[in-house]
Amino acid sequence: MTHAHPHASHHGAQHSPRHDADPDGQAEILDLDAEVLAEHISAITAWLPVEREPREVVDLGCGTGTGTFALLERYPEAHVTAVDSSAEHLRRLRDKACDAGVRERVHTVQADLDAADWPDLGTPDLVWASASMHHMSEPDRTLRSVHGLLAPGGLFAVVELAGFPRFLPESAPEEQPGLEARCHDASERYHAEHVSHRGADWGPMLTAAGFAIEGERTITVNIDGSQDAAIGRYALGTLQRLRHSAVDSLSPRDRAALDRLLDVDGPHSILRRGDLVVRTERSVWAARRGK
Repeated sequence: MTHAHPHASHHGAQHSPRHDADPDGQAEILDLDAEVLAEHISAITAWLPVEREPREVVDLGCGTGTGTFALLERYPEAHVTAVDSSAEHLRRLRDKACDAGVRERVHTVQADLDAADWPDLGTPDLVWASASMHHMSEPDRTLRSVHGLLAPGGLFAVVELAGFPRFLPESAPEEQPGLEARCHDASERYHAEHVSHRGADWGPMLTAAGFAIEGERTITVNIDGSQDAAIGRYALGTLQRLRHSAVDSLSPRDRAALDRLLDVDGPHSILRRGDLVVRTERSVWAARRGK
């Protein structure tokens, strides 16, 4: 973003580049995605087959900066141009960069990546897109734009999520076992209609855009959240977003059980559970522009 995204975008998650207002707490979800999955995001940046340490990096659909800060940490000489359509996300990213003492290494650009003409983003050695490509209305055009943007021999890293993360055991909640799986099934049907490229295999599309695939891998996430309050908040925010996309397909009993989980002041709140586990996957493609 992982992104991540959850499809906030988290993910992450997940990292959606298409929202300027933030009524759903999307920015908070993106920040939690970065906190909870920091180790896995670091593993992705460590895996990237860079030929030399990049000096100029572009983070497309950067959200609140999950990828930006992971890349700044991985490549201490790099400058990152962080691109997103959300002014609020970019403001939060700049504030975090100031707090981290790296503001001079970050340049933010507000732009709609679905537009035919992009602003000047330089000639980066590395372009990173986490949980943003599936939001593009014309991804083939976006991939060609990235190919033209990169320096010869530059690398394009595409990170995508395997849907929303899962948190609950199959036996939960006690009155409606399997609720989370049914929410995910309903959400998948919703997103199949509205976000047609989610879950796509980006390898053939990258090749068609002129890239050479240099690596592909899947990162499996399985994190015990019993002692981590951040994971409870992450689960809460994720289920709130799941409710938005799944509610019309759920039975009245499932809706009632879900609302009990989402009632932060109630005795059945997901924040009170000690059996949460973050389970998800992130797929990564590393594609190079020819020299």
